Amino acid sequence: MNNEKDNREAVRKKFPLRARFEYWFDNRMAKGSLGLIRALIIASLVFAILMSGLIILLGFSEEGEGASVVWNGIATVINAWMPSFEDGSPGYLAFMTLIAVAGVLFTSVLIGIVTSAIEEKITDLKRGNSLVLESGHIVVLGFYPGEYTLIEQLILAAAGDPFCIVVAEDMERQEMEQEIKNNVDVPKNFRIVCRTVDITDPASIEKCSVETCRTVIISPTEDSRTIKAVLAVSALLQEKNAEGIRINAIISKNEYRFPPSLAEAHNIATLQTNDILAKMIAHSCTQTGLSDTFRETFNFEGSEFYLIDLPGLAGCSFEELTLRLNHGVPAGVLREDRVKLNPPADFLLEEGDRFLVFAEENDTAVLEDLPDVGLPEDPGEDGTLEEEITETVIFGYNETLPVVLRDLPENVSRVYMAGQKMNRDEKKELERIASERDIELEYCVCNPRSEKDLLSMAQKTEHIVILNDHGKDDEAADMDNIFLILNLRDLRDRYGLKFNITIEMRKEHNQNLVGRGDHTDFLVSSSMSSLFLAQLAESPELIGVFREILSNTGNELYLKNAEDARLTGHRTVRELRRILLRRGYIFLGYLNAEKESRFNIPLEETLDPGPEECFIVLGEK
Repeated sequence: MNNEKDNREAVRKKFPLRARFEYWFDNRMAKGSLGLIRALIIASLVFAILMSGLIILLGFSEEGEGASVVWNGIATVINAWMPSFEDGSPGYLAFMTLIAVAGVLFTSVLIGIVTSAIEEKITDLKRGNSLVLESGHIVVLGFYPGEYTLIEQLILAAAGDPFCIVVAEDMERQEMEQEIKNNVDVPKNFRIVCRTVDITDPASIEKCSVETCRTVIISPTEDSRTIKAVLAVSALLQEKNAEGIRINAIISKNEYRFPPSLAEAHNIATLQTNDILAKMIAHSCTQTGLSDTFRETFNFEGSEFYLIDLPGLAGCSFEELTLRLNHGVPAGVLREDRVKLNPPADFLLEEGDRFLVFAEENDTAVLEDLPDVGLPEDPGEDGTLEEEITETVIFGYNETLPVVLRDLPENVSRVYMAGQKMNRDEKKELERIASERDIELEYCVCNPRSEKDLLSMAQKTEHIVILNDHGKDDEAADMDNIFLILNLRDLRDRYGLKFNITIEMRKEHNQNLVGRGDHTDFLVSSSMSSLFLAQLAESPELIGVFREILSNTGNELYLKNAEDARLTGHRTVRELRRILLRRGYIFLGYLNAEKESRFNIPLEETLDPGPEECFIVLGEK
């Protein structure tokens, strides 16, 4: 306390009164409009009372009590009303005139302060700095112009019910709102609230009311920013003692994988997209149409996975459920908090089981009675026809190339590496994987800007894979791939070549620039990641199912040729479901010769698959 007094005394001696007053005034100004208004009101009242006291003291008030004079002074400073000649003596009029002039000044300053405060508030609202007062909403941290898949999928997931999402990013609120308005068709039932937020700062995120939301989604971005955002949300939820709110995020690289114990403790659900997309590229490159199958499975535009209750099935087999459930395909059973995906046909159902169903909505599946007419028997096991040996050309290099090589289909015998720049260790890793898979690697010198080199590579194969350079900026890497695919399409058209292209692109809007040509599958990192996140936001308990389907261990999605399966000719969907289930597959859909897919086909519909058509199935290869 003595130190504080000494400090004040030292300041008083060192600085003159005027400097100390200016410093005090600056501090008052820094406290904002409310402090200024308070100081102005007090100064106005003090001045009015002081002038009124001088009037009374000097005897300029010829009549009336002192209280009346003080009231007149206060009224004059508030109204800035000039006294008339008949109101009193010249001394009284002089002092009241001073009060009126002061009132004009005070009123002018007050109007300026209030106007400034209103403008400040409007600017603040435009910037999106106010607190969100919502409950049960979804918080989306991160927004990138040109990337709208996540928002579109959340709108589809709402299915016409009233819902709200809060989109937060470190950019102007008006800019975000205008981008969304111009590019996304937002229905009346769906509200999008935008806020300007540093998504890596817990204090900034707090304005999104994450403690009252349903779930938090970190929009796909670079791994370091995603991890910081996840930790910021987790810290804020711990501070608010908010339990049960899940954080959903996409992490690209395996080295940034969250430890399971940490993920469980903080309700964090993450998927490693680089490996997932690499596996999808590997599977899709020789199975044209499989990329669309992945997209259909994980978006909300057609059929997707739901957990539903179907009472009264205890004691029935999974095969009976498969043959009875219409407008929905049973794919698994939830028991003891774990989903058993693709159970055997004779798997017995128990009371309390919930069912994983592939359907358009969670209430569209209908349980019907079994038909009286018996179903025909299986015509025989899968055909012994060997898959045609094929070769693949791979352009580009990134850290997922070993995963692509490891997960290529069994019928790929040779891979041409088109001009990749790799060091010795990277080559040794690829050669080790190729040796394990009995794949022959051939390194080819290829300039992607040379028509001669491209034509030489295109003539070697029917399957071309174009990887994205993860070491480059997203836009620069995508532009390289855009030029490559345009040139390959041109060669295909001019020389009558037949090859399909599976391409990885980072930005959704760049894919839209080149469109989809014939026999071209796109696997766009940002949009596919958004599909996964939207699904997890709606069904967080299915994280294990998605990981199994996307991990290439256990059950996975793939195409099964009708001729190889000896299932060409007329059969109902119910018959196909039974035959494929007994062989260990869930029949999800059908891909015709034009590579057009259909999913969740009614039980009584008859299909007539030809030799080039495929069944879309879930199962173990």
